Amino acid sequence: MSRLSSRRPRLRVVAAPLLASALAGAALTGCGDSGGSDNTVTMWTYPVIFDEAKNKAYWDGLVKEFEKKHSDIKVKVETFPWANRDTALATAIASGKGPDVVYLIPDQMPKYANNIIPADEYMPADAKSDYLDFALNSVTVDGKALGTPVLTSANALICDKRVFDAIGESSYPETWEDLSALAPKLKDKGYYATSYGGDTQQTLNLTFYPLLWQAGGDVFTEDGSKVAFNDAAGVKALTWLKQLVDGGYTDKDLVSTTPKLEQTPVAKGKVACTWQNTPADVEPFWGKENIVVRPPLKDTESVGYGTVGALSMLKGADKDAAGEWINFVAEPGNAAGLEKQSGLFPARKSAKDLYPDDAVQQAVAATLPSMVAGPMQDKAREVMGLLAPEIQAALIGKKSPQEALDAAAKAADALLAR
Repeated sequence: MSRLSSRRPRLRVVAAPLLASALAGAALTGCGDSGGSDNTVTMWTYPVIFDEAKNKAYWDGLVKEFEKKHSDIKVKVETFPWANRDTALATAIASGKGPDVVYLIPDQMPKYANNIIPADEYMPADAKSDYLDFALNSVTVDGKALGTPVLTSANALICDKRVFDAIGESSYPETWEDLSALAPKLKDKGYYATSYGGDTQQTLNLTFYPLLWQAGGDVFTEDGSKVAFNDAAGVKALTWLKQLVDGGYTDKDLVSTTPKLEQTPVAKGKVACTWQNTPADVEPFWGKENIVVRPPLKDTESVGYGTVGALSMLKGADKDAAGEWINFVAEPGNAAGLEKQSGLFPARKSAKDLYPDDAVQQAVAATLPSMVAGPMQDKAREVMGLLAPEIQAALIGKKSPQEALDAAAKAADALLAR
Protein backbone atom coordinates (compact mmCIF):
# COMPACT_ATOMS: atom_id res chain seq x y z
CA MET A 1 0.00 0.00 0.00
CA SER A 2 1.38 3.44 -0.93
CA ARG A 3 1.82 6.13 1.67
CA LEU A 4 -0.78 8.22 -0.14
CA SER A 5 -3.44 5.54 0.19
CA SER A 6 -2.43 4.63 3.75
CA ARG A 7 -2.63 8.23 4.96
CA ARG A 8 -6.16 7.62 6.15
CA PRO A 9 -6.30 6.76 9.87
CA ARG A 10 -9.02 4.46 11.11
CA LEU A 11 -11.90 6.64 12.21
CA ARG A 12 -12.47 7.13 15.91
CA VAL A 13 -16.12 8.17 16.08
CA VAL A 14 -16.01 10.34 19.16
CA ALA A 15 -17.65 13.71 18.75
CA ALA A 16 -15.40 16.73 19.15
CA PRO A 17 -15.99 18.79 22.31
CA LEU A 18 -17.62 21.71 20.48
CA LEU A 19 -20.20 19.44 18.90
CA ALA A 20 -20.51 16.68 21.49
CA SER A 21 -23.87 17.53 22.99
CA ALA A 22 -25.41 18.41 19.66
CA LEU A 23 -24.32 15.21 18.00
CA ALA A 24 -25.35 13.07 20.95
CA GLY A 25 -28.87 14.35 20.51
CA ALA A 26 -28.66 14.06 16.76
CA ALA A 27 -27.80 10.39 16.90
CA LEU A 28 -31.17 9.82 18.56
CA THR A 29 -33.37 12.30 16.77
CA GLY A 30 -32.14 11.97 13.19
CA CYS A 31 -33.11 14.89 10.98
CA GLY A 32 -36.61 15.38 12.31
CA ASP A 33 -38.74 17.22 9.75
CA SER A 34 -35.92 17.50 7.20
CA GLY A 35 -37.24 15.08 4.63
CA GLY A 36 -40.19 12.98 4.98
CA SER A 37 -43.88 13.13 4.48
CA ASP A 38 -44.13 15.79 1.79
CA ASN A 39 -41.32 14.11 -0.19
CA THR A 40 -39.22 17.27 -0.13
CA VAL A 41 -35.44 16.88 -0.06
CA THR A 42 -33.67 19.72 1.73
CA MET A 43 -30.01 20.38 1.05
CA TRP A 44 -27.56 22.70 2.72
CA THR A 45 -24.59 23.91 0.76
CA TYR A 46 -22.06 26.74 0.88
CA PRO A 47 -20.83 29.25 -1.71
CA VAL A 48 -18.54 26.99 -3.71
CA ILE A 49 -19.41 29.32 -6.59
CA PHE A 50 -18.40 32.62 -5.02
CA ASP A 51 -20.60 34.79 -7.23
CA GLU A 52 -23.93 34.78 -5.38
CA ALA A 53 -26.06 35.23 -8.51
CA LYS A 54 -24.24 32.50 -10.42
CA ASN A 55 -24.44 30.16 -7.44
CA LYS A 56 -28.20 30.66 -7.19
CA ALA A 57 -28.67 30.26 -10.95
CA TYR A 58 -26.73 26.99 -10.95
CA TRP A 59 -28.71 25.37 -8.16
CA ASP A 60 -32.08 26.74 -9.31
CA GLY A 61 -31.44 25.37 -12.78
CA LEU A 62 -30.41 21.97 -11.49
CA VAL A 63 -33.44 21.71 -9.20
CA LYS A 64 -35.74 22.61 -12.10
CA GLU A 65 -34.24 19.91 -14.31
CA PHE A 66 -34.43 17.33 -11.52
CA GLU A 67 -38.05 18.07 -10.70
CA LYS A 68 -38.98 17.72 -14.38
CA LYS A 69 -37.68 14.15 -14.27
CA HIS A 70 -38.96 13.39 -10.76
CA SER A 71 -42.40 14.97 -10.46
CA ASP A 72 -42.99 13.25 -7.12
CA ILE A 73 -39.94 14.83 -5.43
CA LYS A 74 -39.36 18.46 -4.50
CA VAL A 75 -35.91 19.82 -3.70
CA LYS A 76 -35.02 22.84 -1.59
CA VAL A 77 -31.39 24.01 -1.75
CA GLU A 78 -30.21 26.53 0.84
CA THR A 79 -26.81 28.25 0.70
CA PHE A 80 -25.23 29.17 4.05
CA PRO A 81 -22.00 31.06 4.91
CA TRP A 82 -18.77 29.10 5.33
CA ALA A 83 -18.18 30.70 8.73
CA ASN A 84 -19.33 28.66 11.74
CA ARG A 85 -20.90 26.06 9.48
CA ASP A 86 -20.17 23.13 11.79
CA THR A 87 -21.77 24.78 14.80
CA ALA A 88 -24.87 25.72 12.80
CA LEU A 89 -25.21 22.27 11.27
CA ALA A 90 -24.74 20.38 14.55
CA THR A 91 -27.26 22.61 16.32
CA ALA A 92 -29.81 22.09 13.55
CA ILE A 93 -29.36 18.32 13.57
CA ALA A 94 -29.71 18.14 17.34
CA SER A 95 -32.97 20.08 17.23
CA GLY A 96 -34.40 17.80 14.56
CA LYS A 97 -34.23 20.51 11.90
CA GLY A 98 -31.16 19.41 10.01
CA PRO A 99 -31.14 18.93 6.24
CA ASP A 100 -31.46 15.66 4.37
CA VAL A 101 -28.32 16.34 2.35
CA VAL A 102 -25.33 18.52 3.18
CA TYR A 103 -22.16 19.55 1.37
CA LEU A 104 -19.11 18.39 3.35
CA ILE A 105 -15.39 18.13 2.81
CA PRO A 106 -13.46 15.10 4.13
CA ASP A 107 -12.19 16.49 7.42
CA GLN A 108 -15.75 17.37 8.46
CA MET A 109 -17.13 13.90 7.91
CA PRO A 110 -15.77 12.20 11.05
CA LYS A 111 -17.78 14.59 13.24
CA TYR A 112 -21.00 13.45 11.61
CA ALA A 113 -20.16 9.80 10.92
CA ASN A 114 -22.86 8.55 13.32
CA ASN A 115 -25.41 10.68 11.49
CA ILE A 116 -24.48 9.85 7.89
CA ILE A 117 -26.10 7.19 5.73
CA PRO A 118 -23.17 5.66 3.81
CA ALA A 119 -23.25 6.52 0.13
CA ASP A 120 -22.74 2.84 -0.68
CA GLU A 121 -26.40 2.31 0.23
CA TYR A 122 -27.66 4.45 -2.66
CA MET A 123 -24.70 5.01 -5.01
CA PRO A 124 -25.02 3.01 -8.28
CA ALA A 125 -22.21 0.50 -8.82
CA ASP A 126 -21.29 1.97 -12.20
CA ALA A 127 -20.97 5.42 -10.65
CA LYS A 128 -18.80 4.11 -7.83
CA SER A 129 -16.36 2.55 -10.28
CA ASP A 130 -16.24 5.83 -12.23
CA TYR A 131 -14.78 7.92 -9.39
CA LEU A 132 -11.17 8.97 -9.34
CA ASP A 133 -9.26 7.07 -6.67
CA PHE A 134 -8.35 10.37 -4.98
CA ALA A 135 -12.00 11.42 -4.83
CA LEU A 136 -13.48 8.20 -3.49
CA ASN A 137 -10.61 7.37 -1.12
CA SER A 138 -10.87 10.83 0.41
CA VAL A 139 -14.44 10.24 1.62
CA THR A 140 -14.06 6.56 2.54
CA VAL A 141 -13.52 5.29 6.09
CA ASP A 142 -13.35 1.62 7.01
CA GLY A 143 -14.54 0.71 3.53
CA LYS A 144 -17.62 2.97 3.55
CA ALA A 145 -18.05 6.14 1.55
CA LEU A 146 -19.42 8.88 3.79
CA GLY A 147 -20.35 11.10 0.88
CA THR A 148 -20.76 11.29 -2.89
CA PRO A 149 -17.94 13.36 -4.45
CA VAL A 150 -19.02 16.19 -6.76
CA LEU A 151 -15.72 18.06 -7.20
CA THR A 152 -12.00 17.94 -6.49
CA SER A 153 -9.22 20.48 -6.02
CA ALA A 154 -5.42 20.45 -6.02
CA ASN A 155 -2.79 22.77 -4.58
CA ALA A 156 0.16 22.20 -6.85
CA LEU A 157 3.45 24.09 -6.70
CA ILE A 158 3.13 27.26 -8.77
CA CYS A 159 6.08 29.40 -9.82
CA ASP A 160 6.37 32.92 -11.24
CA LYS A 161 8.14 32.74 -14.60
CA ARG A 162 9.16 36.40 -14.34
CA VAL A 163 11.20 35.70 -11.22
CA PHE A 164 13.06 32.83 -12.85
CA ASP A 165 13.70 34.93 -15.95
CA ALA A 166 15.08 37.69 -13.74
CA ILE A 167 17.70 35.39 -12.22
CA GLY A 168 18.48 33.60 -15.48
CA GLU A 169 16.99 30.25 -14.48
CA SER A 170 14.89 28.06 -16.74
CA SER A 171 14.63 25.00 -14.48
CA TYR A 172 12.00 24.87 -11.75
CA PRO A 173 12.45 23.16 -8.37
CA GLU A 174 11.29 19.60 -7.91
CA THR A 175 12.69 18.93 -4.43
CA TRP A 176 13.37 20.75 -1.18
CA GLU A 177 17.04 20.58 -2.07
CA ASP A 178 16.39 22.31 -5.40
CA LEU A 179 14.52 25.16 -3.73
CA SER A 180 17.15 25.51 -1.01
CA ALA A 181 19.89 25.72 -3.64
CA LEU A 182 18.04 28.49 -5.48
CA ALA A 183 17.22 30.47 -2.35
CA PRO A 184 20.51 32.41 -1.94
CA LYS A 185 20.57 33.40 -5.60
CA LEU A 186 16.99 34.59 -5.37
CA LYS A 187 17.70 36.54 -2.19
CA ASP A 188 20.68 38.26 -3.80
CA LYS A 189 18.35 39.51 -6.55
CA GLY A 190 15.68 40.70 -4.11
CA TYR A 191 13.34 37.72 -4.30
CA TYR A 192 11.99 35.19 -1.82
CA ALA A 193 12.23 31.48 -2.58
CA THR A 194 8.73 30.88 -1.27
CA SER A 195 5.97 32.26 0.93
CA TYR A 196 4.81 30.65 4.16
CA GLY A 197 1.72 31.74 6.09
CA GLY A 198 2.40 30.97 9.74
CA ASP A 199 -0.50 32.91 11.22
CA THR A 200 -2.35 30.51 13.53
CA GLN A 201 -5.61 31.27 11.71
CA GLN A 202 -4.22 29.63 8.56
CA THR A 203 -5.13 26.01 7.93
CA LEU A 204 -2.18 23.64 8.26
CA ASN A 205 -3.67 21.63 5.39
CA LEU A 206 -2.29 24.31 3.08
CA THR A 207 0.84 25.25 4.97
CA PHE A 208 2.72 22.74 7.12
CA TYR A 209 1.00 19.43 6.43
CA PRO A 210 2.21 19.18 2.80
CA LEU A 211 5.80 19.46 4.07
CA LEU A 212 5.12 16.85 6.74
CA TRP A 213 3.76 14.46 4.10
CA GLN A 214 6.62 15.22 1.72
CA ALA A 215 9.08 14.23 4.44
CA GLY A 216 7.29 10.89 4.77
CA GLY A 217 5.45 11.79 7.98
CA ASP A 218 1.82 12.06 8.97
CA VAL A 219 -0.40 13.90 11.40
CA PHE A 220 -1.77 10.82 13.18
CA THR A 221 -0.69 7.25 13.76
CA GLU A 222 -2.31 4.67 11.50
CA ASP A 223 -5.08 3.86 13.98
CA GLY A 224 -5.73 7.55 14.68
CA SER A 225 -5.34 7.15 18.44
CA LYS A 226 -2.26 9.37 18.77
CA VAL A 227 -0.42 12.03 16.79
CA ALA A 228 2.73 11.27 14.82
CA PHE A 229 3.87 14.72 13.69
CA ASN A 230 6.69 14.94 16.26
CA ASP A 231 8.66 12.03 14.80
CA ALA A 232 11.84 12.40 12.72
CA ALA A 233 9.88 13.36 9.58
CA GLY A 234 8.01 16.13 11.38
CA VAL A 235 11.18 17.55 12.89
CA LYS A 236 12.85 17.43 9.49
CA ALA A 237 9.98 19.31 7.87
CA LEU A 238 9.84 22.02 10.53
CA THR A 239 13.62 22.37 10.58
CA TRP A 240 13.71 22.90 6.81
CA LEU A 241 10.93 25.44 7.04
CA LYS A 242 12.72 27.27 9.87
CA GLN A 243 15.88 27.43 7.75
CA LEU A 244 13.90 29.22 5.05
CA VAL A 245 12.55 31.71 7.58
CA ASP A 246 15.87 32.26 9.38
CA GLY A 247 17.70 32.68 6.08
CA GLY A 248 15.34 35.39 4.90
CA TYR A 249 14.22 33.16 2.04
CA THR A 250 10.56 33.74 2.91
CA ASP A 251 8.89 36.86 4.30
CA LYS A 252 9.22 36.67 8.10
CA ASP A 253 6.26 39.01 8.61
CA LEU A 254 3.92 36.36 7.21
CA VAL A 255 4.84 33.97 10.03
CA SER A 256 2.61 35.96 12.37
CA THR A 257 0.32 38.09 10.17
CA THR A 258 -2.05 37.56 7.26
CA PRO A 259 -2.36 40.70 5.13
CA LYS A 260 -4.60 40.87 2.09
CA LEU A 261 -3.12 38.97 -0.83
CA GLU A 262 -2.51 42.13 -2.84
CA GLN A 263 -0.23 43.39 -0.06
CA THR A 264 1.99 40.30 -0.01
CA PRO A 265 5.26 39.57 -1.81
CA VAL A 266 3.42 36.92 -3.84
CA ALA A 267 1.17 39.55 -5.42
CA LYS A 268 4.08 41.95 -5.85
CA GLY A 269 6.04 39.45 -7.94
CA LYS A 270 8.72 38.88 -5.30
CA VAL A 271 8.20 35.14 -4.67
CA ALA A 272 9.61 32.38 -6.86
CA CYS A 273 7.24 29.52 -5.95
CA THR A 274 4.36 28.82 -3.58
CA TRP A 275 2.17 25.85 -2.69
CA GLN A 276 -0.29 27.93 -0.66
CA ASN A 277 -1.91 29.81 -3.52
CA THR A 278 -3.75 28.65 -6.61
CA PRO A 279 -3.41 29.94 -10.18
CA ALA A 280 -6.75 31.72 -9.76
CA ASP A 281 -5.33 33.58 -6.73
CA VAL A 282 -2.24 34.88 -8.51
CA GLU A 283 -3.47 35.36 -12.08
CA PRO A 284 -4.62 38.98 -11.50
CA PHE A 285 -1.10 39.84 -10.32
CA TRP A 286 1.17 37.58 -12.38
CA GLY A 287 -0.81 37.17 -15.58
CA LYS A 288 -1.71 33.66 -16.68
CA GLU A 289 1.23 33.51 -19.10
CA ASN A 290 3.66 33.74 -16.18
CA ILE A 291 2.13 30.93 -14.08
CA VAL A 292 4.20 27.74 -14.19
CA VAL A 293 2.51 24.72 -12.60
CA ARG A 294 4.72 21.99 -11.20
CA PRO A 295 4.05 18.86 -9.11
CA PRO A 296 4.22 19.33 -5.33
CA LEU A 297 7.72 19.57 -3.91
CA LYS A 298 9.43 16.35 -2.90
CA ASP A 299 11.64 15.26 -0.04
CA THR A 300 10.92 11.54 0.19
CA GLU A 301 7.77 11.88 -1.90
CA SER A 302 5.86 14.46 -3.93
CA VAL A 303 2.53 15.13 -2.27
CA GLY A 304 0.28 18.13 -1.78
CA TYR A 305 -3.08 19.10 -0.34
CA GLY A 306 -6.25 18.80 -2.34
CA THR A 307 -9.82 18.47 -1.22
CA VAL A 308 -13.02 16.79 -2.31
CA GLY A 309 -16.44 18.37 -2.11
CA ALA A 310 -19.12 15.76 -1.44
CA LEU A 311 -22.82 15.47 -0.70
CA SER A 312 -23.63 13.44 2.40
CA MET A 313 -27.06 12.08 3.31
CA LEU A 314 -28.07 12.40 6.95
CA LYS A 315 -30.11 9.86 8.87
CA GLY A 316 -33.80 10.66 8.89
CA ALA A 317 -33.82 11.50 5.20
CA ASP A 318 -35.96 9.62 2.71
CA LYS A 319 -33.15 7.47 1.31
CA ASP A 320 -34.80 6.92 -2.07
CA ALA A 321 -35.67 10.56 -2.73
CA ALA A 322 -32.45 12.03 -1.32
CA GLY A 323 -30.41 9.37 -3.10
CA GLU A 324 -32.02 10.24 -6.43
CA TRP A 325 -31.11 13.90 -5.91
CA ILE A 326 -27.52 13.22 -4.86
CA ASN A 327 -26.91 10.87 -7.76
CA PHE A 328 -28.42 13.42 -10.15
CA VAL A 329 -26.13 16.23 -8.94
CA ALA A 330 -23.11 13.94 -9.15
CA GLU A 331 -23.66 13.02 -12.80
CA PRO A 332 -20.66 14.42 -14.70
CA GLY A 333 -22.74 16.71 -16.90
CA ASN A 334 -24.61 18.17 -13.95
CA ALA A 335 -21.60 18.58 -11.66
CA ALA A 336 -19.65 20.29 -14.45
CA GLY A 337 -21.36 23.62 -13.86
CA LEU A 338 -20.42 23.60 -10.19
CA GLU A 339 -16.85 22.56 -10.94
CA LYS A 340 -16.08 24.96 -13.75
CA GLN A 341 -17.71 28.02 -12.23
CA SER A 342 -15.64 27.49 -9.09
CA GLY A 343 -12.42 26.78 -11.01
CA LEU A 344 -12.28 23.23 -9.66
CA PHE A 345 -12.17 19.75 -11.18
CA PRO A 346 -14.35 16.70 -11.79
CA ALA A 347 -14.49 13.75 -9.42
CA ARG A 348 -15.39 11.24 -12.14
CA LYS A 349 -13.18 9.53 -14.73
CA SER A 350 -15.82 9.85 -17.45
CA ALA A 351 -16.17 13.63 -17.04
CA LYS A 352 -15.25 15.82 -19.96
CA ASP A 353 -12.21 18.09 -19.84
CA LEU A 354 -13.59 21.33 -18.44
CA TYR A 355 -10.58 23.38 -19.53
CA PRO A 356 -9.58 22.19 -23.04
CA ASP A 357 -7.98 25.52 -23.91
CA ASP A 358 -6.46 26.29 -20.52
CA ALA A 359 -2.96 24.84 -20.16
CA VAL A 360 -2.62 26.08 -16.58
CA GLN A 361 -5.79 24.35 -15.36
CA GLN A 362 -4.87 21.19 -17.24
CA ALA A 363 -1.48 21.19 -15.53
CA VAL A 364 -3.12 21.53 -12.12
CA ALA A 365 -5.54 18.70 -12.91
CA ALA A 366 -2.58 16.48 -13.79
CA THR A 367 -1.35 16.76 -10.18
CA LEU A 368 -4.57 15.38 -8.63
CA PRO A 369 -3.11 11.86 -8.14
CA SER A 370 -0.45 13.44 -5.87
CA MET A 371 -2.99 15.05 -3.55
CA VAL A 372 -4.14 14.13 -0.03
CA ALA A 373 -7.34 15.55 1.45
CA GLY A 374 -5.99 15.74 4.97
CA PRO A 375 -6.53 13.53 8.03
CA MET A 376 -9.93 11.87 8.45
CA GLN A 377 -9.96 12.00 12.23
CA ASP A 378 -12.79 13.35 14.33
CA LYS A 379 -10.54 15.71 16.30
CA ALA A 380 -8.32 16.74 13.39
CA ARG A 381 -9.33 20.39 13.56
CA GLU A 382 -8.84 20.61 17.32
CA VAL A 383 -5.38 19.05 16.95
CA MET A 384 -4.56 21.58 14.24
CA GLY A 385 -5.48 24.33 16.69
CA LEU A 386 -2.94 22.97 19.19
CA LEU A 387 -0.16 22.45 16.63
CA ALA A 388 -0.34 25.76 14.74
CA PRO A 389 0.88 28.03 17.58
CA GLU A 390 3.73 25.65 18.38
CA ILE A 391 4.92 25.72 14.76
CA GLN A 392 4.78 29.49 14.90
CA ALA A 393 6.79 29.46 18.15
CA ALA A 394 9.52 27.45 16.43
CA LEU A 395 9.59 29.73 13.41
CA ILE A 396 10.03 32.88 15.51
CA GLY A 397 12.77 31.24 17.60
CA LYS A 398 10.99 30.68 20.92
CA LYS A 399 11.39 26.89 20.74
CA SER A 400 13.40 24.37 18.78
CA PRO A 401 11.45 22.33 16.19
CA GLN A 402 11.59 19.24 18.40
CA GLU A 403 10.46 21.16 21.51
CA ALA A 404 7.58 22.75 19.63
CA LEU A 405 6.33 19.52 18.11
CA ASP A 406 6.70 17.61 21.37
CA ALA A 407 4.68 20.25 23.22
CA ALA A 408 1.92 20.10 20.61
CA ALA A 409 1.98 16.28 20.67
CA LYS A 410 1.62 16.16 24.46
CA ALA A 411 -1.44 18.41 24.35
CA ALA A 412 -2.92 16.64 21.33
CA ASP A 413 -2.53 13.14 22.75
CA ALA A 414 -4.25 14.28 25.93
CA LEU A 415 -7.11 15.59 23.80
CA LEU A 416 -7.36 12.33 21.86
CA ALA A 417 -7.41 10.26 25.04
CA ARG A 418 -10.57 11.94 26.34
